[in-house]
Amino acid sequence: MIELKDIVVKFDDFEALHHISVDVKEGEFFTFLGPSGCGKTTTLRTITGFIEPVSGTVFMNGKDITHVPIEKRNIGIVFQSYALFPTMTVYDNIAFGLKIKKDSKQVIDQKVHDIAKKVDLSEEQLRKAVSQLSGGQQQRVAIARALVTGPAIICMDEPLSNLDAKLRVQLRNELKNMQKEFGITAIYVTHDQEEALTLSDRIAVFNKGYIEQIGTPNEIYNHSKTEFVCNFIGDINRLENDIVHSMKLDPAKHHFVRLERIRVNRPLDAGEFQANGIIESREYYGLYIKYYIRVAGQLIKVIEKNDGINIYDAGETVTIGIHPQDLMSYAQEG
Repeated sequence: MIELKDIVVKFDDFEALHHISVDVKEGEFFTFLGPSGCGKTTTLRTITGFIEPVSGTVFMNGKDITHVPIEKRNIGIVFQSYALFPTMTVYDNIAFGLKIKKDSKQVIDQKVHDIAKKVDLSEEQLRKAVSQLSGGQQQRVAIARALVTGPAIICMDEPLSNLDAKLRVQLRNELKNMQKEFGITAIYVTHDQEEALTLSDRIAVFNKGYIEQIGTPNEIYNHSKTEFVCNFIGDINRLENDIVHSMKLDPAKHHFVRLERIRVNRPLDAGEFQANGIIESREYYGLYIKYYIRVAGQLIKVIEKNDGINIYDAGETVTIGIHPQDLMSYAQEG
C-alpha cells in the first residue's frame, strides 16, 4: 500500500531520517511510536508530501509518488491541532475538500451528512461554528473532513494529545472502530505507548531518526529487539549484579524482566530462580496491585492480579520467582 524505501531527510546539515524503510499494508492500522524529536512526524510528513526526501522513494500501490504534490496523493490528514477553520461551520469545514474537488452541491450535501452520521455529529452540530464545539467534537470534525473525500490512506499526527485522559481513551476506541468500518489504511503518530499498543496492527518504534523495530504490539512488548525498545515500551526491571550473579546470567549483558512476569509467593517451578525479598511499598489499582520489593539490595517492581485475598503489606517478607525464559537480554553497548 505505502512503502518507504531508504528515505533520508535533511534540514540543512542535520539528518533527521537515516535510511528509513517501512512497508504499510492495505487496511492496516500502522503506528509510528517514539519520543519527541525521534523522526516519526517527519516520516509522516514525507508520506503526505509536506517534506521531500533528499534520497529514497515513497511508493503508493507500487507507484512512485515521491515528487507528487500533496493534493494529488489521495491521503487524508488529521493534524495535532486539527487545523480547522474556527469561524466556519462544522458543515463547511467538512465540505471544504469536496468544494476544492468541485463536486456538485447535491453530492457534497449527501457526503457531508453521511460522514457526519458515521462520526456521531448531529444535524445541530453541523450548523455550529467549530469554535463552539468541545475538543472531542472538534476531533471528530477533523476526522470527518479527512475521510469525506474518500482517501486511500488517513494519516494522523498525535490527534488525541490535546484531550483529557478519559476522553482520549474513549476516542481512541472510536478511532479504531471507525478505521475498521471504513476499511481504510491508517498511519498514526504518537509518543503514547498505551495508545500504540491498543490501537495498532503493527508498530514502528523510532529513535533518533532510525527505526529500532517494526512488529505487532505483542512482538514489540514481549520480544523487544533492542534495549531502547525494551525500556521505552511499558515498565520494566533491569536486573542488577547480585541477581544476575545468583541467576548465573551472562554478566556482559543487560537483563530485563517485565513486572507482570515475576511471581510472588508461588510454589517453585522447574528452572525458576527464587529469592526472598521485603515489601517496601505497594500501589493499589483495583484490578491489580503494584509492589516494590527489596531483593538482594535491588528494588524490584512487581504487578500482581488482585484476588482480594493475597494482599501483602509493607515490611512483609515474600518470595519472588523469575523464569529465565521471561528475560530480555541485550549486549552492553561498547
